[in-house]
Amino acid sequence: MVKGCFVNKALCALAIVFALSACSKKNEPAPAADAGPTSPPPTAQAPAPTSEPTEADKKRAEKQAALDYATMEDGYLNDPKGQCAKSVTASSTFGETGSSGPSSVNAPSNMVGKPDGRQWTNDHQDMGFDTFEATFEKPVHATEVRVVFSSGQEAVSKVELKGVDGSYATVWSGVNEDPDDERGSRHWFVRRFAATANPVQAVKVTIANTVERGYKVVDAVQLVGE
Repeated sequence: MVKGCFVNKALCALAIVFALSACSKKNEPAPAADAGPTSPPPTAQAPAPTSEPTEADKKRAEKQAALDYATMEDGYLNDPKGQCAKSVTASSTFGETGSSGPSSVNAPSNMVGKPDGRQWTNDHQDMGFDTFEATFEKPVHATEVRVVFSSGQEAVSKVELKGVDGSYATVWSGVNEDPDDERGSRHWFVRRFAATANPVQAVKVTIANTVERGYKVVDAVQLVGE
């Protein structure tokens, strides 16, 4: 009888242990699911290399640039509001410091009228300032000045307008940062501004010779206004 009780007690103890073990396993958190290997982030693909322009492409671009220049220049030359100078004076003329004196080939009067290949050349390559003043037939309320250079346009430092009363007003001054226009054989230096209150009869342009060394060569001067 004692032996049977002992066996029953042992079985009860084992049952309790198994029950506690089962409860403990139920309370354990489930292992995380295996996400597998992490994929690297997608990399941006480099743009496809552009092909170099062919000789045909370059020639086509050159022709287009020349056409654009011709269109621009034709618009300037045939501007109904534009007029070219009827007389021009300058502070110096190439050759005047030499023994033979200045030649008519370089005279300021060559700036009269439309661009025609006859030009004024100054007498200083890299010293001081030079000026030229263009007078026009009809005084106008000016809105624009155009100067046709063969060389030296980077040296322009000031543009003044002379009113019918003889007074001068500066409409632009500073360093000319216009890029060289390589589309044609001439460079049009252009400055636009609000219409002047009083009529303008002349334009005075100042050149700083040290800014761009070498002789300055000008073909024509144009005033725009009504």
